[in-house]
Amino acid sequence: MNTPLKIDIVSDVSCPWCIIGYQSLSKALSRLTPPIHVDLTWKPFELNPNMPPEGQSLVEHLHEKYGSTPADLAETTKMITDRGKALGFTFNFSEHGRIYNTFNAHRLLLWSRDLNKQTGLKLALFNLYFTQGGNPNNVDDLLGAVAKAGLPVADARTILDSERFKKEVREEEAKYLAMGVSSVPTFIINDKYKITGGQPVDTFVDTLKKIIKEETLSQVT
Repeated sequence: MNTPLKIDIVSDVSCPWCIIGYQSLSKALSRLTPPIHVDLTWKPFELNPNMPPEGQSLVEHLHEKYGSTPADLAETTKMITDRGKALGFTFNFSEHGRIYNTFNAHRLLLWSRDLNKQTGLKLALFNLYFTQGGNPNNVDDLLGAVAKAGLPVADARTILDSERFKKEVREEEAKYLAMGVSSVPTFIINDKYKITGGQPVDTFVDTLKKIIKEETLSQVT
């Protein structure tokens, strides 16, 4: 297959399965032979669009949303931490952890797309929230992630102080909701194939091979 795979990842920076899924995808792509070039773009999805600026206790939030107990949370976070470690990502969950609004993070991600540094910023934001315990709605924390990704901090601050990219993020969010995307991560490949969730590496490998085979056959028929 000579043409690159187009992969759009619908994702939120406060979703642990999104970074697990990305790490699995990256490892799967490294196992494909011959190597496949990928045109990868991150698309916005807010798990908690109505979250107030101060956020909410993670324990309280998961109990309200899913009925989870502290014991359930401990079991889940251990499983996620183990999955992350196996894939090379560090989760540092805390009993004092909080859930935050992520809209401003998505505005910066949309801006960084045109600068070809979107994945770098996305990974910096995952690190900010899950590894450092930072707040992806705090201006200083966001600007720290921007700097880590090698993006111009002054430009990012100007964006956060303005209305820029608000309309565009809302439009993209609405587009994927209208397409039936209701959970993240959702990997949309060549605008027609979907892989959902933080799948194991082998699952990505097998699915990508099938997609590449189908796409190759479609090019010669």
